[in-house]
Amino acid sequence: MTEVQLVELVREAILAGGLALVPALVAGFAIALLAGFVQAATGIHEPIIGFIPRLVAVGFVVVWTLPWMVERLAELFRLVTVGP
Repeated sequence: MTEVQLVELVREAILAGGLALVPALVAGFAIALLAGFVQAATGIHEPIIGFIPRLVAVGFVVVWTLPWMVERLAELFRLVTVGP
C-alpha cells in the first residue's frame, strides 16, 4: 500500500465514520434545542430534564438507522480488504 492509498483510505474512513454518526448527532442536537426552549420558557433548569429525552432520542435513532450505519461501514471494510 502506497502513501497516497493510505491517505485516501484514512480520508474515506473518517468520512464514513462521520456520516454514520450524523443522524444521532442531529437528533441529539434537535432534542437538546427543544429541551432548552422548554426549560427557558418554564424556568426549570434541571440538567436531567434535558439529558433523558436526548438519551432516548439518540438511542432510538441509533437503533432505527443501525442497518444503514452497518452497511456504510461494511462498504468501507470491503474497500479496505478488496482494494479499489
